[in-house]
Amino acid sequence: MARPIDIQELQQRYEMGDRDFSNVDLAEANLQGMNLSAAVFSGANLECAILRNANLTDADLSSTDLSGADLTGANLTGANLNNAMLEGTVLEGALLDRADMSQAALEVANLVQATLTQADLHQADLSGANLEAADLNEADLANARLDQANLTDAALENANLMGADLRDAKLTGTILEGGDPELAT
Repeated sequence: MARPIDIQELQQRYEMGDRDFSNVDLAEANLQGMNLSAAVFSGANLECAILRNANLTDADLSSTDLSGADLTGANLTGANLNNAMLEGTVLEGALLDRADMSQAALEVANLVQATLTQADLHQADLSGANLEAADLNEADLANARLDQANLTDAALENANLMGADLRDAKLTGTILEGGDPELAT
């Protein structure tokens, strides 16, 4: 069970070098623009939190509830979001290069213009997600659910789409060079 923590305590502990915030409850907290690089939020509740332009580089957000959170413009380069709950999350313009988002729940998430170069999204659920103009070059989307996703003008060069579910996905203007769309369903 997540334990409540206030933003001031979080900042003070982080500034003193503490990086372990596993299982904390920061639902609806305003963490906009905060530097939380390399912080560990594994199993935390960040539902509906505001993390716009936050620095979460190399952070551990595995099994974290980020449903409905606003991560617009956030830097999540190299972050671990394995098995995270991101349903309805706003990740517009977010940097997710080399992020581990395997088995993450991203249903109806907003990833417009997000950068996901070399991201691991295998077995992720992106059903109904908006990935318009997203950069998914060299991303691993093996066995990912992309049914009804909007991939308009997305870049998927050299992406692994083996076993990906693309039923009813919007692919207008999508760049698939080097990928093998025949491997997707």
